[in-house]
Amino acid sequence: MFGDPEELQRRMAEFAEQLQGQQRIAWADNAIKLAVDMTVASINRINVQGTAEQQAQQIRSVMAVIFPEAVTLVREAREGLQ
Repeated sequence: MFGDPEELQRRMAEFAEQLQGQQRIAWADNAIKLAVDMTVASINRINVQGTAEQQAQQIRSVMAVIFPEAVTLVREAREGLQ
């Protein structure tokens, strides 16, 4: 009814590998999206005031905190794809 059992087993293993690959890609996409969303939300919360240089410094201060976290998420996402 199902043909050669070894062939069926091989095809099921290939299918499982494809699903696992799709899960890794989805996880990586979600991690990258989270990194971007986290960065954008943090910058949007800044109430910049003062001169252009003071405003730039305020944004740099926030980025110094949030950027390493975003980089970590993206790095882990890339490692998950390998």
